[in-house]
Amino acid sequence: METGPGGAHFAPSTTYLNTASMGLLPRAAVAVLRDAADGLAAGRPSPELGFPSVNATRESFARLAGVAPERVATSGAVAVHTGLIASSLPEGAEVLVADGDFSSLINPFALRPGLKLRSVELGDLAGAVRPGTALVAVSAVQSADGRIADLAAIREAARAHGARTLIDTTQSAGWLPLDAGAFDFTVTGGFKWLLAPRGVSFLTVPEDFGGLRPVFAGWTAGEDPWASTYGPVGELARTARRFDESHALLSYLAAPHCLAVIEETGPEVIRAHNLALAARFRAGLAELGHEPVDAPGSAIVAVPGLGHAEETLAAAEILVSVRAGNLRAAFHLYNTAADVDRLLDVLSALPARG
Repeated sequence: METGPGGAHFAPSTTYLNTASMGLLPRAAVAVLRDAADGLAAGRPSPELGFPSVNATRESFARLAGVAPERVATSGAVAVHTGLIASSLPEGAEVLVADGDFSSLINPFALRPGLKLRSVELGDLAGAVRPGTALVAVSAVQSADGRIADLAAIREAARAHGARTLIDTTQSAGWLPLDAGAFDFTVTGGFKWLLAPRGVSFLTVPEDFGGLRPVFAGWTAGEDPWASTYGPVGELARTARRFDESHALLSYLAAPHCLAVIEETGPEVIRAHNLALAARFRAGLAELGHEPVDAPGSAIVAVPGLGHAEETLAAAEILVSVRAGNLRAAFHLYNTAADVDRLLDVLSALPARG
């Protein structure tokens, strides 16, 4: 039976093409979670529950992101990280974003009083940076349609004008190689292409912390957490761990086993596999007379005019999603050419509309 490059780690019983919404859990992570749940019920929590698994997760992500673990903070959601950055910007600062980017990236800046939020088309972002722009915030890959930002141009434009950069890699980390050190900040939700459960999220910061204030710091952000459990924390962690939020322990217990699959397989291998499947789907769509959103090099394919097909596909146990009115399919390491062909077969049998 045909499998993807990571197929041995997974056991899907459906044609699952919805990683842009949520990734599948690897077998090893499922086993760890089951054992942990049984242990907690019996009063025998796993010795890895807590800082050991959090630290292992941080180190694994740091390797994937190309930075030292000391530059990685952990949390439960991207919006917490972006809220931290928003709270640290000076009054009157301009934040430049892309039209229609994901709300967890944009909304914390929109809700912070005293900031100037400016939005332009994704392709115009680099050219829209100007004197006075404090921060450029953009997703590396757009959730709605898979379009890829020109990160090199955005980085150079930001540097030329003294602006900082914030890149959301939630829809790219795991299949699009990441150099987090090329940007001031990155944020990454781990429950999609990194295959972790919800509740795992990463923030990378500069070595000087980029002016961030640890406004959400609790006891886990102390240099010695177990000496920081009562009263004001005497000393914050000397690393990005000072920005850690108290952890979703079961999620982080599973996370090292999830990221290990990405590391073992390799983002470059995963990328080549994912893009080959996406190209196969685009070619099949053309034969059926459908034109997807132009997103070269993306593992996400969004198809205008096919949003109505989601229910029919679900009935055939083919899981995709609808975003911004488009049918959205996302291809990852557990998918195969047979999955693509099955999707195309069902789409080919849809009755003509209009």
